[in-house]
Amino acid sequence: MARALIVIDIQQDYFPGGVLPLWQTDETEARIIAAMGKARAAGDKIILIRHVSTQNSGLFADGGTGNAIRPAILEASGDAPVVVKHFADAFQDTDLATHLDGVDDLLICGMMTQNCVVFTALSEAANSYEIQVIGDLCTAPLEVVHLIALNAIGSKRRVVNASDVWS
Repeated sequence: MARALIVIDIQQDYFPGGVLPLWQTDETEARIIAAMGKARAAGDKIILIRHVSTQNSGLFADGGTGNAIRPAILEASGDAPVVVKHFADAFQDTDLATHLDGVDDLLICGMMTQNCVVFTALSEAANSYEIQVIGDLCTAPLEVVHLIALNAIGSKRRVVNASDVWS
């Protein structure tokens, strides 16, 4: 079975100095980078998701620097495609599905657990895939929000840790 690691919104605005810094972003980014290396070694496809607002100010402002994907993520991703989205669901009005030819399993991680991760994992467009949300590769504004979101998504999709996916 072919797998794809979907890495959602690891962007400047979620880190210290950004519009909406999240809980443990640096640690989460480091774990994602390590997982990307394991995914590549396992032959898993990697797809980056980048949220760009339609607004000229605020979170992920169009034309601003906050919507940039973090340099270390870009470096670790190799030649991974970048899908630009304007909604929480990475499938909604994007070309994500075109990058998933031959893929059976989606491994979903990123920022924010309770928003873009959940909406992508529960997307109607994701129903034809086996979905796993990698909980330790996600974060939210607060730890409690992250944990509540993982608990909630666990009633609909499988929630695992990176060590469950790549040994």
